[in-house]
Amino acid sequence: MEKRASGFTLIEIAIVLVIIGLLLGGVLKGQELITSARVRNFIQQQDGVKAAYFGFLDRYRALPGDYRNATDNIANIAIGLAACGGGNGNGDGTIISGAVVENILVWEHLSKAGFITGTYTCAAVAGAGTGPTNPYGQFLNLVFDANYATAGGVSRHNLQTGANVPSDILAEVDRKVDDGNSVQGVFRAYGAIGGAGADCWVPGTGAWMVTTPRANCIATTIF
Repeated sequence: MEKRASGFTLIEIAIVLVIIGLLLGGVLKGQELITSARVRNFIQQQDGVKAAYFGFLDRYRALPGDYRNATDNIANIAIGLAACGGGNGNGDGTIISGAVVENILVWEHLSKAGFITGTYTCAAVAGAGTGPTNPYGQFLNLVFDANYATAGGVSRHNLQTGANVPSDILAEVDRKVDDGNSVQGVFRAYGAIGGAGADCWVPGTGAWMVTTPRANCIATTIF
């Protein structure tokens, strides 16, 4: 008796291809949603800290981290650690990282004054419980310096996103909140042009690396 060859019909093959297409579409859409969520998280976090910074300044007429009378006017400020100024900044109008790590103390001032969620306590170096982190687990840094991408910058207060951020994520944040250029505007790449981290953007044009994204980048919002 002659045996007939068995195999998939065109309809069956078409159904399989449709299912594969739907699965691929779902994966891509899921990745897009994750990226959008991370971008929104960055924007909300930067906006929230910036609002807290100006709210603190308005209430106390001093900068968080730099406030010299914090232990007198803010409850529960830790007073024991010399690196944290005994809970007080030096009041010189800048949030610096020096003998007193005002850029870490800033988070204790903001949190215990009620301007940001969470409760943070200053330490000599950033670590667990000292300040907020980005979605990749790296600490934010609010400081007075000029270490942001520009051809000839001057020191400004700026809020750094923390490390380990893909350059395509930062590019999308920049497009949504600023001008999309990494070396101008208020949202810029972190690090001097030609220095560490410069492979995250193109110094000549200010374009972020998005075609082949870099995994360990930092950006900053300049106040």
